[in-house]
Amino acid sequence: MPVTDRELELAETLIGALPGIEERELHDEYRRALEQLVTAKLSAGELVAPEAPTAPMDLMAALEESIQAARAGRGD
Repeated sequence: MPVTDRELELAETLIGALPGIEERELHDEYRRALEQLVTAKLSAGELVAPEAPTAPMDLMAALEESIQAARAGRGD
């Protein structure tokens, strides 16, 4: 199912609003692995194991930190 323009807009807004996230550091690991697989199959080459993924960001912890920072900024 393709991503809609609205979903892309929402994702860009969310990423822009979150502190500590640099868009240039984000990578589509699935797409890169899929492209590597397709290329290997087309050239009848040997498949290379993908790199081990890095640990994902703990979104709940990041959200809690953001909420606490916002509260501290307001003096709550």
